[in-house]
Amino acid sequence: MKLALNLAFSCSMRMGEMLGLTWDCVDISDEAIEEGRAFIYIDKEVQRVDKAAIQELHGKDVILVFPEESRKNKTVRVLKLPKTESSIRKVFLPKSIAEMLVEWKKGQDKIKETLGEEYMDYNLVMATPFGLPVGTSSIRKALNDLIKEHNLPPVVFHSLRHTSVTYKLKLNGGDIKAVQGDSGHSQINMVTDVYSHIIDDDRRKNAELFEEAFYEKKDLDPSMHAHAAGKTVELPTDVDAELLAKVLSNPEMAALLSTLAKSLEKK
Repeated sequence: MKLALNLAFSCSMRMGEMLGLTWDCVDISDEAIEEGRAFIYIDKEVQRVDKAAIQELHGKDVILVFPEESRKNKTVRVLKLPKTESSIRKVFLPKSIAEMLVEWKKGQDKIKETLGEEYMDYNLVMATPFGLPVGTSSIRKALNDLIKEHNLPPVVFHSLRHTSVTYKLKLNGGDIKAVQGDSGHSQINMVTDVYSHIIDDDRRKNAELFEEAFYEKKDLDPSMHAHAAGKTVELPTDVDAELLAKVLSNPEMAALLSTLAKSLEKK
């Protein structure tokens, strides 16, 4: 569940894409991780489809059909091509996620070695202990159990993808094309719809600040910009001022640094 949550969030993946990810589409070599170019390549997905539909379409876009759990089932899980070409994409991995995948593969390799021929190797990253694809119901149940255990907001797994897009737009200052490249949205307006909500949040904040500063007459000072300009800090030559400004513009990071500074003052 930990790997599923982090892949969905950091890589903006749909559940079917995550369950269909194979090791030949993952670059987590030591060199790639060290140089910041570790990535996954999303070019297929696991879906449950109607058996009759597969026959009618003569297996079109189906890469392989997984073993049936029961002959009575009218559906079967398949590994297939994505619905749209835009869904085929390369997503670079944060270092933490790349290292998480390294450890996951080590554990999976040990299981393969122990089970030998009993392991049904489809080269899946997200696989059951015997190599079969993980069911979507298992992921949803695990998430619901986690939510109940920790009294978290009732969200669905797809919410992680939406949150991923939102955070990336916030962090990169609204680079919609870059985020669309990660998310695989076929229409750019699907991303701009998310971005419009972010802009609205910022504009609402501006209204609140305007209310406090002008109409409630809090900190109303025509020369406040001049005062602010006087409060400068000399940075060491090896510190990237632009990068530092981006870090401080993140409210969560700024709060963390403020807390750290206060703890140091007490010492």
